Amino acid sequence: MKLSQLRKQRSIKKYHGHELIDDYAWVDQPNILEVLKKPELLMPEVRDYIEKNNKLTEEYFSDVKDLQKELFTSIKGKIKLDDEGLKFRDRHYYYWSKVTKEGQYGKKLRKKIGSSNEEVYFDGDLEKAKHKSEYFSVGDIEVSEKDTWCAYSLDLVGNEFYDIYLKNLSNENEIEKIVRDTSGSITWDLEEKSFFYCRLDKFHRPKFIWKHILNTPTENDELIFEEKDETFTVGISLTSDDKFYVISTGDANTNEQWYFPSMSKDIKPKLFKARKKDVTYGIDSWKDGYFYIHSNENAPDYQILRCKHDNIKKQDVFIPKKEKTIIGSLDFLDDYIIRTEMSDAIPKIFVRKIKTNTEKELIISNEQVGSPGVTAMQKDTNTSKVWISWESMATPGRIYEYDIISGEKKLVKQIEVPSGHNSDLYTVERLKAKSHDGEMIPITLIRKKNSKLDGKSKIVLYGYGSYKVIEPLGFSPSKFCLVDENITFAIAHIRGGGILGEKFYRDGMMMKKINGAKDYIACCQHLINKGYTYKGGIAFFGGSAGGTLGGICANMNPELFFSMLLLVPYVDCLTTSLNESLPLTPGEYSVFGNPKKFKEHYECVASYAPYNNLKQINYPPMFVTGSLFDSRVLYSEPVKYIAKLRDIKSDNNVQLLKCKLKAASHSGMSGRDNSITELAEEYSFILKNAGVKKLSSST
Repeated sequence: MKLSQLRKQRSIKKYHGHELIDDYAWVDQPNILEVLKKPELLMPEVRDYIEKNNKLTEEYFSDVKDLQKELFTSIKGKIKLDDEGLKFRDRHYYYWSKVTKEGQYGKKLRKKIGSSNEEVYFDGDLEKAKHKSEYFSVGDIEVSEKDTWCAYSLDLVGNEFYDIYLKNLSNENEIEKIVRDTSGSITWDLEEKSFFYCRLDKFHRPKFIWKHILNTPTENDELIFEEKDETFTVGISLTSDDKFYVISTGDANTNEQWYFPSMSKDIKPKLFKARKKDVTYGIDSWKDGYFYIHSNENAPDYQILRCKHDNIKKQDVFIPKKEKTIIGSLDFLDDYIIRTEMSDAIPKIFVRKIKTNTEKELIISNEQVGSPGVTAMQKDTNTSKVWISWESMATPGRIYEYDIISGEKKLVKQIEVPSGHNSDLYTVERLKAKSHDGEMIPITLIRKKNSKLDGKSKIVLYGYGSYKVIEPLGFSPSKFCLVDENITFAIAHIRGGGILGEKFYRDGMMMKKINGAKDYIACCQHLINKGYTYKGGIAFFGGSAGGTLGGICANMNPELFFSMLLLVPYVDCLTTSLNESLPLTPGEYSVFGNPKKFKEHYECVASYAPYNNLKQINYPPMFVTGSLFDSRVLYSEPVKYIAKLRDIKSDNNVQLLKCKLKAASHSGMSGRDNSITELAEEYSFILKNAGVKKLSSST
């Protein structure tokens, strides 16, 4: 394979007495944000490099095209292509969603209560065809409070600039694009005469809450709220009792909330509690005349306070903080309150009877590790019935109608795997690895029960470790394309994530970011020591901020991996963190640091940033992806990373770059089949490097 070379042009900049040397800094063209909307502005030299690399990637996969077809067929065969969601009872209609075998995008349906006539009020496939777009992503679909209007937001390129459209459901009359360049969220007023939305600023950040009145020009829209702190972004929602709108503004670790009555004619948002560094809270309101405050002030893993609507200064503890337990938020029924907790990385659900102030835990399954859930069946909260659900990495989701009073549960939906699935063939395990400083790091894995722990198996180890994200513990049928080949699939729940609470999160961010990578390496070593795999038998799997993790681990311990998937990876962290004009940079000062302002932050990011720490060592085979339209991790990051990696490394392994030049987002191409195609390609990279050219299930 002949590798394409990217021109080197040395750039030297000085920060805090340090020289930042970058031979590919020129790829970060000054108008890089404009490229998101006008791809023709991409420098021809960079486009040529990307095209040659995309061709190289195609050549690499030429000998596993049959495997990719098998994977596509297998993954698609595990998905019920004709499926309907449960019907939610609103005030006058039942609402639900549907997918079909023929379609690539979902449908939204409704029918009047008491009627048998079903109505499709949003059809993703028809909408895409109408716009004749290559890419199609829905930001929000919201029906107005009196069921007359449907407002929806679309991104037709992949850059996450969402335009809002409107449809009159009473006469099917559609009004073309009424608001441009929004964050995608839509919140109706209760009289369905207007809706609220978030407009993006020139840096692609949601900074403004606007009110649009139907049948009036957008130019007349009313500005409700503006956030002037460059690190904060905004959103708006309605409280559970429909009495207040709440504007939330903040970054990853600090926020504040403003509120105003939902029936206000003259909107004047009132501050609930002023922002305080590292304090996050959320407010909700219920029919009992109380605000309920989910807050981490003086309670790192949260507690619930409450106060009367007319006396927000006097706040009492409602759900107290608990040691080593994450307290979740509340859902309300007239006679019950439902809440969640997580302790020792295990999620739990509790139901509290309001009259007696007593509560009990809902035990949905006997499995130790999984994902429980609870949702309302109807808009009317005068009920004792809810939907509860359970799924695990081995067990497809089941949804039950549950009666809180009687304790009876009735199965109303079970996720089907058309090609067949026997949960009894697999085992889900929770392990704990001791990290470099003694912290115990959870690992959740699934493998075939009959697989031997003889240290000869390969393992795919997923990692993320940022933004307090708790990695999903639910069912993913596509993973069995790997597990059925005796490849264990595991998740390293490293610091920087939120599965063990606030301290666990903060011990993996800012100046302690390197802990997450050391945790991941410790998980690798633990799995090796316990016979699940061997040195060189691990495939790294992660994307975005998880790509940061993968890049750091590749620099630290490349010998552990037989392959690495770095999907839209945030690998040029230092360059991005130094550029305050990029969409996400200011909002992440509290997560990754502000290296332009603070010397210690600069030195910290420079010490681990994957791009800056590439060196002359042997790296494993890698598959690195990107998209020209990605507004979160700009295309320049994977492009520069691959160029420098190939220039400096000492191995003869293949490190591939695939950067989409056609419309695609941070999440990839749109449409069910396109998503499966991408996943099949990613899995084929793992399997090819594992020596698997044909699925055993197809022999």
